[in-house]
Amino acid sequence: MNKELILESFKEIIKEGDILVDEPMKKHTTFKLGGPVDFLIAPKNIEEIINSIKLCKENNIDYMILGNGSNLLVKDGGIKGVVIKIADNFNNIAINGEKIIVQAGTLLSTLSKVALKNSLSGLEFAGGIPGTVGGAMTMNAGAYGGEVKDVVVKVKCINENQEIVEYSNEEMNFKYRGSRVEEENLIVLEVEMLLKKANYDEIKSQVDELNNKRTTKQPLNLPSGGSTFKRPEGHYAAQLIEEAGLKGVTHRGAQVS
Repeated sequence: MNKELILESFKEIIKEGDILVDEPMKKHTTFKLGGPVDFLIAPKNIEEIINSIKLCKENNIDYMILGNGSNLLVKDGGIKGVVIKIADNFNNIAINGEKIIVQAGTLLSTLSKVALKNSLSGLEFAGGIPGTVGGAMTMNAGAYGGEVKDVVVKVKCINENQEIVEYSNEEMNFKYRGSRVEEENLIVLEVEMLLKKANYDEIKSQVDELNNKRTTKQPLNLPSGGSTFKRPEGHYAAQLIEEAGLKGVTHRGAQVS
């Protein structure tokens, strides 16, 4: 890969300030780990996302999509190719009554706050989840008995042919920590959600209660990926970790909380 030529090609479709060369990935993961990536780009609209993918494919360059980097471990050797970041560069939120249309780079925690501000109920569980809306669609993110599938109406994506497609809630094939996004290598662009008008103080009380549970049970002051383990049917991950003697086990700079 001729990095100079690739850089010039990216400059034709994305502002130069939105292209980072040899960018340390530790700046973009919540674990604060990872060596440099050849290019990290931050497209501002759908056209830039599609054109960036086409550029990578035409030049046989490996690429990956990055949200908030909250479930990602990157090796010290870094990443060869391109990371396309869809985060605070792509995070518009529009509200119409009980309907919310939100871009994929929006943090779930931010969306939860916006819902609260507008007295909309349905996203109370999401206040402490450290990922983006796009990542949430990929894994059907959830906590404390709530999941994003409970409020999603439809999801706009880019498929592997760089076509824009829309899927209803049913068509998303939501399951426990999974969806068709992962199965089909889709890129989430935008999500329409339907919430319910409710009493502001009641919503805030529930949000505060869940956030308090999270802050007292997790070391949020340390680099982590939030809740990492899936919950096996009939069990709780924390209980199994404790029974296995893993609680507090440390290896070099990493520890099981």
